[in-house]
Amino acid sequence: MNENVLLTASAEDAGIRIDKYISDQIAELTRSAVQGFIEKGLVLVNGKEVNKNCKLKAGDEVTVDIPEPKPMDAVPENIPLEIVYEDDDLLVVNKPKGMVVHPAHGNYTGTLVNALLYHCGESLSGINGVIRPGIVHRIDKNTSGLLIVAKNDASHLKLAEQIKAHSFTREYEAIACGYFKEHEGTIDAPIGRHKTERKKMCVTSENSRNAVTHYSVIKQYGGYAHVRLRLETGRTHQIRVHLSYIGHPVLGDEVYGKSYKGMEGQCLHARKIGFIHPKTSEYMEFESELPDYFSAMLSKLEKM
Repeated sequence: MNENVLLTASAEDAGIRIDKYISDQIAELTRSAVQGFIEKGLVLVNGKEVNKNCKLKAGDEVTVDIPEPKPMDAVPENIPLEIVYEDDDLLVVNKPKGMVVHPAHGNYTGTLVNALLYHCGESLSGINGVIRPGIVHRIDKNTSGLLIVAKNDASHLKLAEQIKAHSFTREYEAIACGYFKEHEGTIDAPIGRHKTERKKMCVTSENSRNAVTHYSVIKQYGGYAHVRLRLETGRTHQIRVHLSYIGHPVLGDEVYGKSYKGMEGQCLHARKIGFIHPKTSEYMEFESELPDYFSAMLSKLEKM
């Protein structure tokens, strides 16, 4: 079934090409994909078909009829993986910053899933389909750190139940902007998709889900802070949205804060993961060292 999306151009959008505007607003779509939709007549501006060179005016209503994606098999690729733990039921991977977790528009190769398929062969859970085999939970492209992968459906279901029951330990470390008056606290604020900027999430009471993040300041560096965060829930971009919401965006977060010269993406690392093993019922916990980019930034802050 096709998804029909209605967007309204703001005054700031005036003069922007239609293909760029839509790809900026809808996270799943690349500019070339939008151009294909335009050629097929799936994009309307004020009810009329347009070409890709169309430039918007303030108040224009844009309708995008997104066709249902066709299933596609991810291709195994010989990409090095840092595997922290592995057995017959699961593995824990330390994902580097810059790696996308699973194939999507514009990222069909070079992902964690491509690497997992090469490493594990067909020994991955199939619950999330051919695009996301084994993926129980995700972390953003520019977030580094630990991720658990299920090798069979039974393990996948039991791990997913732990996440849903909030018994799954997930601790992160981040460098956040600003001075924290309260050195520890809880951010309890529901998160949903932004009304007009579809690539973004936001704190909202409309079409949202509850979201809870606990934080504590490890060290304050003037206008920046090294922060530990524990997720009680796991919403899309939760830490980034919550820290921005309280006025302390993650350093380098171009979406919810601002970029930092010389650093690509946010300074956020999934440091610890803990769970009950789906077969042995043993509690297991793993930690990863802070990556070089994170440690280098802390050293820089020490000298400021």
